[in-house]
Order: sequence, then structure tokens, then C-alpha cells
Amino acid sequence: MIEVGKNHSLLVSKHEEHGIYLAEGSEEVLLPNQYLPDDEALWAVGQSMDVFVYLDSEDRPVATTEEPAACVGECAYLSVVGQSGFGSFLDWGLSKDLLVPYKEQRVPMQEGKSYVVFIFLDKSGRIAASSSLSRHLSEVNEGDFDERQEVDLLIASRSDLGFKAVIDGSHLGLIHNNELVRPVRVGERIKGYIGKMRSDGRINLTLQKLAYEVRGELADEILSYLEKNGGRINLTDKSSPAEINAVFHVSKSNYKKALGKLFKEEKIIFHEKSVRLAKSSD
Repeated sequence: MIEVGKNHSLLVSKHEEHGIYLAEGSEEVLLPNQYLPDDEALWAVGQSMDVFVYLDSEDRPVATTEEPAACVGECAYLSVVGQSGFGSFLDWGLSKDLLVPYKEQRVPMQEGKSYVVFIFLDKSGRIAASSSLSRHLSEVNEGDFDERQEVDLLIASRSDLGFKAVIDGSHLGLIHNNELVRPVRVGERIKGYIGKMRSDGRINLTLQKLAYEVRGELADEILSYLEKNGGRINLTDKSSPAEINAVFHVSKSNYKKALGKLFKEEKIIFHEKSVRLAKSSD
């Protein structure tokens, strides 16, 4: 089935005046001349072509070789390029911009700014987008994730409590402010972890690995830093949390534990205002 809002690999079935027709079974869709590759061999009858299918200005399915930033059922961080009486238009990589109806805007969108949106088919079958992510994504974990499971996150919005993030493209969760071990920004894609399970099913997220994992990886990172910087770093267990976070993006507690690990292994020594490689000491 040729679905609107999806990528397809379709076979060239025939050539017409306005373009070529691509088929899957008994279904066909037009790929207009403007999207045909210069090499005619690539669109000979029987050849396979990768295209995206959307609706033209007359709501007819049509194919394009342009690549959208995301397909129906996915989220993306897109910029507003225009306004109309119906809503705001986003640049999503196609010549036809993507509409966000006013009723689907979590906050009124402003031209020139970017927002995380979910792309969907409206009741009439047209492709649209929404920044009201909670309308389209679940905020409850119903056995979909395990505690400490690694997930892909798309930072969606800022609140007083922290940052909301899209989880694996299907759910919404919250990274509380005290879990922000490094700066994040809306639109950023990062790795994260499912936090402690909540009784209401809502999903807490963390950017921090388990303590023993952090200590091991951080210890290696500290050694690498020392080796690249003359065997010395002016960050000790007395340095401020902000100073430590600025370099290693970890909490002071985890930094101190990693230093303790390295000291026990006799890989570093402590000076009054610095940490040094043991082999570099005087």
C-alpha cells in the first residue's frame, strides 16, 4: 500500500507527459518531471526509485525525490517560515511547507523560531504537524520501558521542573533539573536512561549512568585528559561543582569517586591545587 507521509521504494511503471508513474502492486503515484534524475537510466520502466509520497495542492497523492526531515508518525525540530489564517508553516525539506494548525500549537509559534513537532495525518488525510506533543505521544509507561533502559531522546521543551523529551519517538518523559549533569537545548538529540518507576506511570528520565559505570568511564576520561594536558589538571576534589561540570559534564560526587578509584590504582597523585599523573610527579 502506498501510504501518504511515508518513504517508499517503488517501481517505474510508465512514462507520461507530466512525469513518470511509480507502482506498488495495482497502486500508482505520479513523480513529476521536476524531480526526475538527469540520468534517464535511473527512471527506466522497471527500475526501482526511492521517493516520499505526500499530497499536492489539490490533495492528490504525488511522489517526490526530495527528502523530508521526518515522516508521518515521527518527530522533528523544524523552523517556522511563514504564517497564514490557518496556522504556521514549517520548513521540513520539501518545496511544499508543513502546516501546524493553530489548535495544534502548544504555544503560539513565531516566524524564525524552531519547535519540536509530531507529524501526523489529520481527519481529511492531509499531512500536518503539532507542537502539542502530549496529544499524540503517550506520557505513561505501560510496560514499554524498563528502569535504567538506554533510550534515544529528542529534547522537546523547557519547564520550571526541567526538560520534556521525546523517548524513542513514541513517548514523552521529563528530565528533572537535578538530573541535568550537562547543558542541553531544545531540539538536541541525545542518549538517556529511564529513571525510577513512578506510581502514576509517568516517565522520569536521567542522563546519568549507574555510579559504577560512571566511575569507570570517567576515570578513563580523566586519564585521557591528563595525558593530553601535560599530566596535570587544576580540578581537585575541592573544586566547585560548576568547574567540574564545565569540563567533564558530571556531578562533583561522581568526579570525586573517579579520582578515588584512580588514586587507589596509583595512577594519580594529589597536589594542593591540582591532580597529576603519578608517572609525571616530581
